[in-house]
Amino acid sequence: MTPRSRGVTRSLTLGSLCPEARAPSLNEPEVAEGDSVSTDPAAKPEESRWRLHEGDEIVPGRSAITRLGGGLRYEAYLAWDDHLRSLVVIKVLRPGLVEDRHTLDGLRSEVELLERLNHPVIVRSFGADLDCPRPHVVLEHLEGPRLSTLRRKYGPLLPEQLVSLAIQLCGAIHYLAREGVIHLDVKPSNVIMGGPARLIDLSVARTVEQCTQIRSPVGTDAYMAPEQADPRSEVSIGPPADVWGVGVTLYEALLGERPFSKGDRDSKVATERFPQLVEQPRELPDKVGSSLADPIMACLARDPTGRPTADELADQLEVVLDGLPRPQLSKLKPRVQR
Repeated sequence: MTPRSRGVTRSLTLGSLCPEARAPSLNEPEVAEGDSVSTDPAAKPEESRWRLHEGDEIVPGRSAITRLGGGLRYEAYLAWDDHLRSLVVIKVLRPGLVEDRHTLDGLRSEVELLERLNHPVIVRSFGADLDCPRPHVVLEHLEGPRLSTLRRKYGPLLPEQLVSLAIQLCGAIHYLAREGVIHLDVKPSNVIMGGPARLIDLSVARTVEQCTQIRSPVGTDAYMAPEQADPRSEVSIGPPADVWGVGVTLYEALLGERPFSKGDRDSKVATERFPQLVEQPRELPDKVGSSLADPIMACLARDPTGRPTADELADQLEVVLDGLPRPQLSKLKPRVQR
């Protein structure tokens, strides 16, 4: 077995190790504090819904089972696909946006990226229909909760669970960089825990060339790299932005809190909305150990050139993994609500 395969084979298999944690991959609303933002037109999600019920056809051959959630521009449904004879997740434009050219172009860009990408840790697509009354993309249905849900229910991950996950995410980010694609929204709610984990939601992803055209913040406030939060600066947006997202995600999964103060999303002052533009990240506690803390903190260097590449980060974490016990999600116990 090669060193690079250990992070995958020692992955977090939820079905066998933690049966009570199993859940549909998108079974929580996507609209939440700090939801992804882009230059797309604003919408009022709850005023623009399809209101499909079990058995209703989304399009012929694809029937809704239950609504899973939604973002500013999309709704997600667990559905049945007759052609695949399988459960799928269908991400469909909200009815108020089906005629909006900008939003359609965004969905078309996401579909093109999904068709082009093929990696074990990146969600797969099984087709799309952009010319029907309900423009949509068909995604694989994944068993397992989001990392954000798992952390909220069980608390911070143990180091052996975290490092195995981190190596898998590094593989996805490394692959995207080699393909010239930047995800721009790496965060716990976009990570589905399973064997292997999956990085989902390419709705704001851009090619490296497209990133040069970004003029306003794209992503989720608390997880944006400084160059994403202030794209008019002289620092270009590239693969290091996704390494930053991995760093914030690992920090939060390990400690249960984020490395920067909470920003004021309504502020027109960039440094008030994005504390990461001026603050230094809070140091991880000594109990974490420098072998794990140092790589995570390196991801949060304000200067993108000071961050490791995904490949370099994976190499550092492989060394850490060798000294840790085998990860077991069965060690997790639900938090007691008081």
